[in-house]
Amino acid sequence: MKVALIQQSNSASRTENIAKLEQNIRHSVSQGAQLIVLQELHNGLYFCQTEDPSVFDKAETIPGPSTDSFGLLAKELGVVIVLSLFEKRAAGLHHNTAVVIEKDGTIAGKYRKMHIPDDPAYYEKFYFTPGDLGFQPIVTSVGKLGVLVCWDQWYPEAARLMAMAGAEILIYPTAIGWESTDSEQEKQRQTNAWIISQRAHAVANGLHVLSCNRVGYEPDPSGVTNGIQFWGNSFVAGPQGELIAQSSQVKEEILVADIDLHRTEEVRRMWPFFRDRRIDAFADLTKRWREE
Repeated sequence: MKVALIQQSNSASRTENIAKLEQNIRHSVSQGAQLIVLQELHNGLYFCQTEDPSVFDKAETIPGPSTDSFGLLAKELGVVIVLSLFEKRAAGLHHNTAVVIEKDGTIAGKYRKMHIPDDPAYYEKFYFTPGDLGFQPIVTSVGKLGVLVCWDQWYPEAARLMAMAGAEILIYPTAIGWESTDSEQEKQRQTNAWIISQRAHAVANGLHVLSCNRVGYEPDPSGVTNGIQFWGNSFVAGPQGELIAQSSQVKEEILVADIDLHRTEEVRRMWPFFRDRRIDAFADLTKRWREE
């Protein structure tokens, strides 16, 4: 199967961002892509750099405007698209939600981000309620998609539970970058840790991983920080953690790659991690901390 990850920079214009996404989706399909992954909160700027109640006006229902418009596009092109939206569920109840659009334009399923960060420039707890749909793969015409979102990518438990539920691919729409005052050495450590962690999920679960990040600079509207330089580096990894394709750190890019889902069966026969799991000894994983 051919997959495409659309790594792009965003402006304050929702109309311009969506028009660029549509153009990039069409180009991906012209390259043979059957599954297209978009970055986290792709319709606009990453608004979580500040806590601003007026931003809730940007949220939308699911189904809603984005699922309608991208649904029409998916149906026209015959492609599966992974969206990332600011979901308004009810007044005062919002989620960071990934939505999978089937190639007939319908909603195949959705996943609400489970792990919500709260750090300088990433004030997501102000906006998002933690997900309540669990770690359930979304069944599509191209396979069972284990869709997670950004901060989820640091948690091996999330990847494991998706794999145990039958996911055939792990997918991470992402928005992560550097604050400019970090040293070059620290920036490199952060980027390497991000890539290593997700490649490790591929190895531990014998699955392909598709990670689609933003790129470009977005200023902090409050001026408290120096803004975020999103570090790109979107990539596709195979079930042994091998890098199949990787995009630029600084440029907008459509990353197109071929993946072979049969590799999971081959790799798990060689490295039978699921066979050797000591589930009788893992009960403490459900605790916050193990006291002595």
